[in-house]
Amino acid sequence: MDSAELRIFQAVARDGAITKAAARLGYVQSNVTARIKQLETELGTDLFYRHNRGITLTSSGKMLLNYADKIIGLLDEAASALSFTGEPSGPLLIGSTQTTAAVRMPKLLSQYYEKYPKVELMLLTDMSDRLLEKVLQYELDVAFGSFRSTHDELTRLPVFDEEVVVISPPGIESLDEALSKPSLVYNRGCTFREQLEDMKKAHGRTNVATMEFGTLEAILGGVSAGLGISLLPRTVAEQKAQEGAVRIHEVPEAIRHMKTEIIYRKNSQPTSALRALIELLGAQEKLVS
Repeated sequence: MDSAELRIFQAVARDGAITKAAARLGYVQSNVTARIKQLETELGTDLFYRHNRGITLTSSGKMLLNYADKIIGLLDEAASALSFTGEPSGPLLIGSTQTTAAVRMPKLLSQYYEKYPKVELMLLTDMSDRLLEKVLQYELDVAFGSFRSTHDELTRLPVFDEEVVVISPPGIESLDEALSKPSLVYNRGCTFREQLEDMKKAHGRTNVATMEFGTLEAILGGVSAGLGISLLPRTVAEQKAQEGAVRIHEVPEAIRHMKTEIIYRKNSQPTSALRALIELLGAQEKLVS
């Protein structure tokens, strides 16, 4: 089993089809099929179920994919670290929650790209818990979020301090009244959603409806239209409040501030691109803290 076979296996597993993986890798389909069969023979186990709808990973295949992600990730990191020329370059895969992407990332990435134009920036948004898993599986180099869980393989650094507020339609005058209204939130796994749910429980508001939205803009629009309330950073809400579209309600001091952290893998040498981001964030933290 060599790295080339692992890369082919990883591509087929990710794409879910030999034809698609072969096209992406630039190989003929028969070559990919032969390499997968060779790998299965070498390991003495089936890695895929073959069926009319395509292929699906077996339990052995899922186990191998977990190792393949780590091995290929380390090989790519080693190549990047050893080819370091002094100027950050190459890809930088960044994950972020939607709220942080809207509030913090545009200015940060603009400053980063101005300093390091040879870095290929890629940004993916998701819930904090899923971002953590993607970093562990070498699908992301770094992720921004509010992470309630931790992991021994990850380094966590606080970078931003967000003041959070409840926003409601303009006609609602108190926080207590606001908490009696439906919650407009992202899917489960969102830290803002969890904190709003905890606040409602503390106020005895446990039977209030919850509406899930896919984007920050949809949540702001729903609150403006009178559908309910949400919990967001003050920086997101202030413009809408100044326009008279929403009302801001301060939350108790004990839960008013939420840390945004970055996470990246401990057991790997950061690439030049990631090191440059960490250094830039150090300067950013001094400015906003």
